[in-house]
Amino acid sequence: MKKIGVIGSGIVGKVLASGFIKHGYEVMIGTRDVAKLNDWKNKEGVKAQSGSVEDAAKFGDIIVLAVKGISAESITKSIESLLLDKTVIDATNPIAEVPPQNGVLSYFTTINESLMERLQKNTPKVNYVKAFNSVGNAFMVNPNFPGGKPSMFICGNNESSKTAVKEILDLFGWETIDLGKAEAARPIESLCILWCIPGFINNQWQHAFKLFRM
Repeated sequence: MKKIGVIGSGIVGKVLASGFIKHGYEVMIGTRDVAKLNDWKNKEGVKAQSGSVEDAAKFGDIIVLAVKGISAESITKSIESLLLDKTVIDATNPIAEVPPQNGVLSYFTTINESLMERLQKNTPKVNYVKAFNSVGNAFMVNPNFPGGKPSMFICGNNESSKTAVKEILDLFGWETIDLGKAEAARPIESLCILWCIPGFINNQWQHAFKLFRM
């Protein structure tokens, strides 16, 4: 099994890290405050490790980026040399630090530029794959919906990296919908806005997207 380095110790980072451990991977979460992960490590056992952001970037064969969108560019640039040619699963969204309006989040990007495109431009030798950004953390690992497997939309410029992410999504119980190159992160990131509206308006967070085909 490949080793997974998770950058970010919030709920998304911990949920995905626990999912990888569940499926047999060794995992290290990178954080500025290692002590805050003691309870998580005690719960998950010997395959759960913590360290600095740099430690996790070195540790992982595959990296999960699970930080606030406003911090993503500076963090990835600071560890660029440790991410070269690695697959980085980008779970971030460019959420602005303002309240939603009538349930609609504001983004600091425009409709013609996604955060993942910014990351790819900022660190061009890193293989980013967008995934896990359009569903709540409660359903990221092996979701169980009455209608069957939900759809996870991904994109990225490196085909081998997308294949690696698809293998993970298969383990995690998702149907993968590959939408192509990095530009497709624009609509994929916008799905987070759509996913959140029922939650903010009606406190309904128990849903995921599904693509039906004829």
